[in-house]
Amino acid sequence: MANPAANTEAWSIGRLIDWTRSHLESKGVEDARLCAELLLAHAMSCQKIQLYARYHESPTDDQRSRFKDLVRAAANHEPIAYLIGEREFYSLSFIVTRDVLIPRPETELIVEHALDKMKQRKDASFNILDVGTGSGCIGITIARREPRANVVATDISEGAIAVAAQNAERHHVSDRVALVCADLFANADGHLPADGFDLVVSNPPYVGESERESLPANVRDYEPAAALFAGETGLDCYRRMADGIGGVLKPEAGVLLEIGENQRNAVRELFVNAGLEFIAAHRDLFGVERMLEFKRTQ
Repeated sequence: MANPAANTEAWSIGRLIDWTRSHLESKGVEDARLCAELLLAHAMSCQKIQLYARYHESPTDDQRSRFKDLVRAAANHEPIAYLIGEREFYSLSFIVTRDVLIPRPETELIVEHALDKMKQRKDASFNILDVGTGSGCIGITIARREPRANVVATDISEGAIAVAAQNAERHHVSDRVALVCADLFANADGHLPADGFDLVVSNPPYVGESERESLPANVRDYEPAAALFAGETGLDCYRRMADGIGGVLKPEAGVLLEIGENQRNAVRELFVNAGLEFIAAHRDLFGVERMLEFKRTQ
């Protein structure tokens, strides 16, 4: 079948989706149909669900041209989230650029447990530190879902902080999310509560340099390396966090950390040696141990 973006015959939305699905599948793109729908909706400036109400309509020449450019980039494995400029996380839409890691479903585990911990307590407010915030998806979602949460979110990347600021504004929590350009805990002293934070959450870089070539091309070639890699074994950020975390936690405070596969024992040892009590390892929807929970003891 000829490229529909270059064909002036009546290419309906339905035919475009079918052709693009097949084309992207041939290039090894995962979830090819969903990708086709998201790209076409973006090119047509409409919601994905609206495509099905207009299934037999044909896009305009300009829309088809935009769609062609998007499909070409997707076939080269550029992430769909970067092409359309957003990604859903915990049922909220987040702006994403190549300055930030693309939010992933497994990271929602941190949000779920953070919200559960707050629901179990009657405190009037909670002070939360989100380390390496990226797009802000963890801290901003917590603030959006829990009005008692006050979040300090740090990231070493000025570009990431700018994206997170847009997302905080989008979700109407700018008054409760302070964004700080900082390396882990550094430069955050001015935002440190007098008695420390109630909870620290983080999805830090944890991929080892030794794993670089084994990553999918859409991750390795497009997502920010600083948000992915942490030394040869992927443990560098955890070591540095463990060294300084005691100074930002109030007594009995919790810590929720995303980890990579097979990192449980090494990360647990680092934080237990730093004086924290290990509470549990939590698995994601794929059965992978994805998050470790700690608590500061008296």
